[in-house]
Amino acid sequence: MIEELKDNTVLDKIGGRFKLSALIQKRMIELLEGGRPLIEDTEGMTQMEIVVEEIRQDKIVLAMPEAQLDKKEKKKADPF
Repeated sequence: MIEELKDNTVLDKIGGRFKLSALIQKRMIELLEGGRPLIEDTEGMTQMEIVVEEIRQDKIVLAMPEAQLDKKEKKKADPF
């Protein structure tokens, strides 16, 4: 297992295990389809390690659909 995933900071940054796994999956597909790493010095790293490091360095984030963003804003304004 990648050591960075044992620490909850990456998990907290994304907002949960499900969101983290979705982000990792989406980015892995991009890399497998020929996308370039967003970090320097990737020699000797697996694609999974590259993705986790991109998350740690805030190079990638999980974008929320606009409908979900609207719901979150409404909850902040009206907690009931």
